[in-house]
Amino acid sequence: MKDGRAEGLRWLQQAENDLAYARIGLREGFYAQVCFQCQQVCEKALKAIHYGRLGKRMVFGHSLVELAAELPLEAGLREELAVLDQYYIPTRYPNGLPGAVPYEVYTRKQAEGAAVVCDRVLELARRAVSEE
Repeated sequence: MKDGRAEGLRWLQQAENDLAYARIGLREGFYAQVCFQCQQVCEKALKAIHYGRLGKRMVFGHSLVELAAELPLEAGLREELAVLDQYYIPTRYPNGLPGAVPYEVYTRKQAEGAAVVCDRVLELARRAVSEE
């Protein structure tokens, strides 16, 4: 059986590293990719909570809203996660945005907003996984 806290820390570490990579993309203007990466950061951070705090053995799914369903979250965070859920597919595939190409559509403002949500979710995960 896996040690839940150790597994949670592994997911948290990867989420933090992914956010560092997303910040490079933000600096360089890769906004669609940053939006997708931020969705992934939050997914990994929420999974860290499931493993490290809730003691789950297996956590499946990519929807942030679903992963957050049983977690106590601060006001407004569920709605922000719902926005990031919208970045899972259309940020990567031209057929996800009829008549457009993702890199031409997503903006700095969207990418910066996504990064702010990541900071909030990562802080939540850090607290949850470090508590004993």
